[in-house]
Amino acid sequence: MSRLERIYAFHLQLKKNRFPNAQTIMAEFELSRATAHRDISYMRDRLLAPIAFDSSRKGFYYTEDDFSLPFADSPRLLFLMGLLNKMAEEAGLGGLPEMQKLEKRLGGLIAPGYDRLMDNVLCRWIEIESLDSSIFETIVEAVVKDSVLDISYASIRGEKSERSVEPQRLINYQGRWYLLAFCRLRKGHRLFHMARIKRAEIGRKRTGVSHPADDSFIDESFGIFSGKALYHARIQFTGTAAELIRKQFWHSQQIIEETEQGICLSLPVNDDREIIMKILQHGANAKVLHPPSLQKRVAEEIQKMAACYTTS
Repeated sequence: MSRLERIYAFHLQLKKNRFPNAQTIMAEFELSRATAHRDISYMRDRLLAPIAFDSSRKGFYYTEDDFSLPFADSPRLLFLMGLLNKMAEEAGLGGLPEMQKLEKRLGGLIAPGYDRLMDNVLCRWIEIESLDSSIFETIVEAVVKDSVLDISYASIRGEKSERSVEPQRLINYQGRWYLLAFCRLRKGHRLFHMARIKRAEIGRKRTGVSHPADDSFIDESFGIFSGKALYHARIQFTGTAAELIRKQFWHSQQIIEETEQGICLSLPVNDDREIIMKILQHGANAKVLHPPSLQKRVAEEIQKMAACYTTS
């Protein structure tokens, strides 16, 4: 049995005032005396269990009746820890040595049931990208140490560039990781898709004028394409799409209005690309009402799609 299970069994003996001791652990789990004493020391020193030895009963007892092991009596906290770990795995971070160490340590801190819960929690994202763990670790280190980061970056068109950037924020969006940083080459804030960072090295610690990004750089517009909103899109959703969108959160400034046909969603947009994908996702149940430029872009994309299926 694991240390976790031994400690939990010992904990139950203490709660029942049976005054267990090292011999109790040795007999139940067939362990050496040294291992049994290490388990008891772990409870006292690492889990801060209020245990004391009663020489007349030749066993241990709790000096505080209301003590419980971390998370042992809180299914909601147990679920939250399991969920966070699953999300880390699904976000492409499961292979990082630090995450594996954290998972192992958590397993030694909480009550039995954690492993079972982990097997029954599923977080399923699409478009998850695998990251180079060494590059990810270097980026995290640069953020923590407030250092400049030297990177080799390839755009979506394959254009390569060398950049010195000042990391500010790590962003996971729809299963993909991005780095918000001040780019010294472009003299402005940029979002770098981390899967396209081919090399990352820690530079000097930042000195002089800092360039913090305002929250509006990320939050002002819909989707991952950040920056000042260029227009407010108004989209009419009908049928099943209306039922879905009515309960969804797309942006902090979105407005949903009930209409005879379904609903009308309004929200700020900086870049057409992602909003067009969302509109096309709902087919004929989504119609752009404003602006005309977005109507035109969607209509053109629909025509191009139809041309792909036109038979001669």
